[in-house]
Amino acid sequence: MKIDTDRLSMIQITAEYWDLFQSLNRDPRVIRFCFDEPSSDEIKASFESRLPVWNKTSKHWLCLIITQNETGEKIGVTGFRIHDGSAEVGFLIQPKYHGLGYGTESLKALLKWAYQEHGLQSFNAVVTEGNTGSEKVLIKCGFTLKDVTPNAYEIGGKLYADHVYQCEKIVL
Repeated sequence: MKIDTDRLSMIQITAEYWDLFQSLNRDPRVIRFCFDEPSSDEIKASFESRLPVWNKTSKHWLCLIITQNETGEKIGVTGFRIHDGSAEVGFLIQPKYHGLGYGTESLKALLKWAYQEHGLQSFNAVVTEGNTGSEKVLIKCGFTLKDVTPNAYEIGGKLYADHVYQCEKIVL
């Protein structure tokens, strides 16, 4: 499985990408609006749960490594998991690539691929209050805010609202 855009390539994660996955899950600039820093064991379990080959009936996350075509540098991860017929999307991008459109480009390509290859038409995402960068990416990809759940998630001892986004129409 490979998804290509003008600037990016995405393939399913394999064991060789442990260092990237671990660094994304430890970098405070990446996770500050996502979750508290997980323990080493939690990161390892999360990583290993994404390694089995993915297919449409899989219960685990499809996790794709995002590679910048020009340099070959691994810049982050994107993916989804299917639950009750809808795919929950997520992505983590290295800070030096924030604001360059890579999140939007990779997510648009992922949505298009999921629709064309697997017939997926319903997507959702949960974003923690304050994560405006991720919200902008979702809106650019056709998501709309459907619900706000106050005090739904705790990060660093502070409660945040969950912003629930949905996308029902893929723009090809």
